[in-house]
Amino acid sequence: MRVKRYVVDSMPDALQKIRTDLGKDAVILNTKEIRTGGFLGLFGKKKIEVIAAMDASNSNSGAGAQQRVAPTQHQPQRVQPAMNQLQPNKAQAHMSDFPEVPDVFASAVSAKEPVAVKVAIETPAMPAYAPVPQQSYSPVSVHAPNRTIQKDDHLIEELKQMKEMMRKLTQAADATKLPEPLQKIEQRLYDQEVDPLLVRQIIDETLADFELADEPVTDESARQLVRAKLGQVFNSAANKQISPDTRVVHFVGPTGVGKTTTIAKLAAEQVLKYQRKVGFITSDTYRIAAIEQLKTYATILNVPLEVVFSPQDLSKAFHHLEDCDVIFMDTAGRNFRNEMYVSELNSLLKTQGNSETILVLSLTTKYRDMKAITNNFNKFKLDKVIFTKMDETDSYGAIVNVVHEFSLQLSYVTNGQSVPDDITELNEWQIIDLLLEEPRT
Repeated sequence: MRVKRYVVDSMPDALQKIRTDLGKDAVILNTKEIRTGGFLGLFGKKKIEVIAAMDASNSNSGAGAQQRVAPTQHQPQRVQPAMNQLQPNKAQAHMSDFPEVPDVFASAVSAKEPVAVKVAIETPAMPAYAPVPQQSYSPVSVHAPNRTIQKDDHLIEELKQMKEMMRKLTQAADATKLPEPLQKIEQRLYDQEVDPLLVRQIIDETLADFELADEPVTDESARQLVRAKLGQVFNSAANKQISPDTRVVHFVGPTGVGKTTTIAKLAAEQVLKYQRKVGFITSDTYRIAAIEQLKTYATILNVPLEVVFSPQDLSKAFHHLEDCDVIFMDTAGRNFRNEMYVSELNSLLKTQGNSETILVLSLTTKYRDMKAITNNFNKFKLDKVIFTKMDETDSYGAIVNVVHEFSLQLSYVTNGQSVPDDITELNEWQIIDLLLEEPRT
């Protein structure tokens, strides 16, 4: 039997030293918290005294625990010499900072009962610790729990929760699965870039109508009902044409949407169809040949043209055109994010008498930009919207989105560059039919 005493800072240090010196089969017999150093017992550092033992026969053979215990029972006198090493003499006691180590086997040897040693050797997995008044250490504190196992358990629990959530989502999707005719229409509206929220609202209302009527959902019935829902988005009763009472019509919009060409088409309609006297005002002095372009149309239609370079010139231009029935004012197409341009345009739109402000948008513009443009120009109290370049696209969802989000009145749509032919009043039912028709292969 080998018995050693260790004075360490922590139990992990003691375990490492015991395993290095005595091996993995060593047994801790006693632990105690002590203080070392200091002055007259004060200001000492906390240490842990650990007494461990190792059966000498355990390192020489691989026999079972019962075979290792038997020699100890017949030869208890071997324990006493080993324990005598733990008893320092009096001279050493005066020179050492450590307290005297008690003889933990004294009673067992005197009574010829080495039961404590037997139990300690037979149960190395569960060492018997002597109670310490200051602090006791249990096997749990010595052998810390495996953090990896805890993490794995936490991960497994999260996976279970995700699996349960996916199961509920799948059940909800199955419960709300649309009939095939409505699925086709929904996908077609998405392909036409109609606002997803509006699409979802129309489809939900249509499905609720079918459930209320308790009727089967067919392709034709679904199409007709969705067509009626889309028709409610537009204000069909309002006048799309330029009102006879309107004195001045302002055309605003970003660059490159075809404002000047659209003005020429509408002016030709007013002159040739309604026999009204038309006048032109242009403030587009930034674009090269912009004035010449409108002057060419004015010459063809035999209408007067006034050019303004600043808001101060506007009253003079109106005075020259006072005998005209309607005045079309062309504004410069510039960056709508430019605050200086916005402020200048706002001053140009302040006119006397009845007026309309018409926003000109190109259908080839993606709706994200179209929305930003409309939102910026909407501060000028827009009345109507004209869409251009319809012949250059097959996506018409932006028309529905603009009308629904900004409550603008539809006016005209252009489908070519020919003046004055390629312009017509926008028919919302035609647009709806284009939205719902099957894509061409």
